[in-house]
Order: sequence, then structure tokens, then C-alpha cells
Amino acid sequence: MEPVILDGRKTSASIRTDLKNRVAKLIADGRPAPVLATILVGDDPASATYVRMKGKACDDVGMGSERIALPASTTTADLLRVIDDLNANPSINGILLQHPVPGQIDERMAFDRILPGKDVDGVTSAGFGQISMGMEAYPSCTPAGIIRLLDEYHIPLSGKHAVVVGRSPILGKPMAMLLLGRDCTVTICHSRTQNLPAVVRTADIVVAACGKPNFIQGDWLKEGVVLIDAGYNPGNVGDAHYDSCYPRSAYITPVPGGVGPMTITMLLLHTVVSAERRAQK
Repeated sequence: MEPVILDGRKTSASIRTDLKNRVAKLIADGRPAPVLATILVGDDPASATYVRMKGKACDDVGMGSERIALPASTTTADLLRVIDDLNANPSINGILLQHPVPGQIDERMAFDRILPGKDVDGVTSAGFGQISMGMEAYPSCTPAGIIRLLDEYHIPLSGKHAVVVGRSPILGKPMAMLLLGRDCTVTICHSRTQNLPAVVRTADIVVAACGKPNFIQGDWLKEGVVLIDAGYNPGNVGDAHYDSCYPRSAYITPVPGGVGPMTITMLLLHTVVSAERRAQK
């Protein structure tokens, strides 16, 4: 049987149609449109492109966006003042600090300055702790998008063995916690894992999140695996070698068009939810 392609573009488009309706309802009820504030420090071209994409995505669903561009010389104290202003602004529903920031800035301190209710990108230590404890918080957007994609295709998670290859604080670690929260048995692998192919071969679900192009090979996988490739590398390739992994998979995400479209959509969803919660107060 041919593997099922997990179509992130199609799923994302469906979610965004729903978000347009939810934004329209907020406005019809006399509430302001949700607003996402993005902070870009410095002039990294890739970061600037990502910020523009997020602004366009906001426009597409009827949301507002506020872009704050700061010079590369910005200090941690300068950035914290900007975040404090956005935290205090009732018209801002979500705050996103574009990663990475210049080296002189304490990025973790800046992330953790964002109020939990506006941490729609899921980057704060407090939010990670709440997710790990099964409490309500906005999860990191890429892991949240992966869970939503799995749910859209009705892929059972409870009792499955999931192997996450990568331990970054905004992808690998929160991914593991979300899977654990859905009753998976979770193994986290990383650069010090011994005999990695043998560990991966035990998995019912593999999440490739290591940032290495074509790293996961087809002969590492057991037949019928669910392969989620969260990587995006130069040349439009993921962290798994698609051609060799495809025939061994029951479900597989393409790169591009799989996980990627879900990430910004989850950012929009969290911002709309933030606005809806504020409207209920």
C-alpha cells in the first residue's frame, strides 16, 4: 500500500478558513481584530523574510500585525523595555520575538519576559513547564502543528513508541512533551545517542528534528512507521532522506509542504485564541 502523504498545505488552508470566520465573528461582536506583534532585532535577511511572511499570514485571515524593527546594536535592557510595552498594551494579543537575536542579547531572558497569555509562539520557560505538566499554555508552534496534523489524519498516538531525533528547546523537547501528553512512550535522541539507527528502528512514530539534511535513512525505519520530518534545509530537503524513507512509511510528511505550513498557522490560531479569551473577560 502506498504511504499516505500528510498534506500540511491542505490542512493549514482549512484551519485558516476557520480562523477567518472566527476573526470575523470577533469583529461582528464589536471586538477588535486580533493583533500579533513581531519583534525583529537586526537585519538578518532570513529573519526579515520570516517576519514578512507572518505579517502576510495575519492579513490573509483578517488579523492585525504590528512589526517592531530594532537595530542590531539593541541591548537586552532595550529589548526588555519593548516587550514590557507590548505586554502592557491591551490591543496586542500575541508577541513573537524572531529568533535568532544578536549575540549581545540574552535571548532566554527576553523570551521569558513575554507574558504567558501573549506567548503565542510558545517560547517561554513557564509555558514549557505548564505544557510538561499537562496544564493550559500555548505550545511551541511547530510541535503544535505536528500534533494537529496527526489528528487531522486520525493517526492514533496512545500507546505508540515515538522517537524524537533532536532536543532543541523550541522543537525537540516540547515535541516530546506533547507526545507524552497524548500517552506515547517517548524516546529523545540527540548527538550523543549511541547506535541511533537501532533506536530509531524501534519507533512507531519518528519525528526528525535535528537540523541535518537527509540525516534519517530509510533502512533506519521499521515498516509502517509514521515519519514526521520537521527539518527544512538548503535545497528544499528535510532531515529525513525522503526517497529511501517513503517506501517504508505508512504516513510521511513531504518537505516542503508538510510540517512547514502548519507552524505559522498555529501562531495565528494561538493569537486568535488569545483574543477570544480576552473577549470573554
